[in-house]
Amino acid sequence: MRSIKDYHLPKELEDDLRSAKKIEWITVIYLISVVVVMYLVMGSSQAMKSAWLEDVLGLVPSVAFLISTHINSKAPNDRFRYGYHRVFSISFLIGAAALLGMGIFMIYDSSMSLIKTEHPTIGNRIIFGERIWMGWVMIVALIYSSVPSMILGFKKLPKAKTLHNKVLYTDAKAQKADYMTAFAAIVGIIGVGGGWWWADSVAALFISISVLKDGINYVSTAVTDLMDRSPVTLKEEKEVPLINEIKDLVLSWDWVKDANVRFREDGQVFMGEIAVVPKTTVDTEKLEEAYEKIYDYSWKISDVVIGPVKKLPKW
Repeated sequence: MRSIKDYHLPKELEDDLRSAKKIEWITVIYLISVVVVMYLVMGSSQAMKSAWLEDVLGLVPSVAFLISTHINSKAPNDRFRYGYHRVFSISFLIGAAALLGMGIFMIYDSSMSLIKTEHPTIGNRIIFGERIWMGWVMIVALIYSSVPSMILGFKKLPKAKTLHNKVLYTDAKAQKADYMTAFAAIVGIIGVGGGWWWADSVAALFISISVLKDGINYVSTAVTDLMDRSPVTLKEEKEVPLINEIKDLVLSWDWVKDANVRFREDGQVFMGEIAVVPKTTVDTEKLEEAYEKIYDYSWKISDVVIGPVKKLPKW
């Protein structure tokens, strides 16, 4: 029977994981350059400040994914007998909490600017001998902060779904939607240029609400995962079909009269128990074969316990 220490991803998924890590390293380097550029040009614009803060936050899931994959690669030991799979769930919660906290701060900051009727100024600078309105420079910086980010998000999304990795999925979704942040900030900057001082703070508030909404959703998902809810799909958050497939597989065995299953998510893999009511006496050979069939059915099953019982538990 396969031991939990023998668990590893299939070769094709190992390739996807290596590719995802490579993309994340590119993302980290790119986002650092974005943070520097945005900081240099944001001036007193509240919308630019909010967009800059969101870009700083964008580093969290990428770094968390890289750290988590390194820790997750460690083999189980006497201290962590179930392995390090749940490090992904912990990273997801940390990133979500950071997003939620920053969203609350950004809403307060942008709201106070509106309440105090602060009038941002976007002046001119001499660049290469030409007087240029800094609003145009800000818009170019915003395009730089969003277009490559969107491309990286689209590249990560299919790998996140294949690997069933919520840290990577959250990162991909956030980056794919970066155009909304850039568009809101551009509208705010143009509004200031047109004499509407409030446009900048309203744009910042729109960005802040978006960050807060994502933070609330992700914290809720992370907490329920850590509470061992039944595994759900990444996008629709519906019950993973694999659970019922495993139950059907067990019920198809000629020596099983009835069965019940339950699994929980540990990062990107599932762990759980299967209770079976046998028709006849169960020997170790049948159990060994049962374990092999379960483990061979899907790479997502990291650890399972099969227990013969007289009466099924109400899971």
